[in-house]
Amino acid sequence: MLNVSDILRGLTDTIILAQLEESDSYGYQINKNISELSGNDFELKEATLYTSFRRLEESGFISSYWGDENSGARRRYYSITEDGKKILLENKVEWEKIQNLLDGLLHRTEHKQLIEG
Repeated sequence: MLNVSDILRGLTDTIILAQLEESDSYGYQINKNISELSGNDFELKEATLYTSFRRLEESGFISSYWGDENSGARRRYYSITEDGKKILLENKVEWEKIQNLLDGLLHRTEHKQLIEG
């Protein structure tokens, strides 16, 4: 059975990069944004999120720094690098290709009916 969460987990790095394209942020806020944007249908496990951060940072797609919190715990902030922006754009283009391919394959009958009128 097709599971949306399984598919999205394969896109974790791209989803995180897309969040960081908007602005620098920290783990909890990124995960909260992802959850809200998905209508609370998708939330990353903390281990998955931080494993992805580590992988993205080691690849040079994000960098991190400690924020200056006056109250509460210090937060580690993440920002997208120029290489991260490039890979995000490439991933978006690839996703559009996949989306178009699946639309054609899954809705072939509908497309055929439209063409044949």
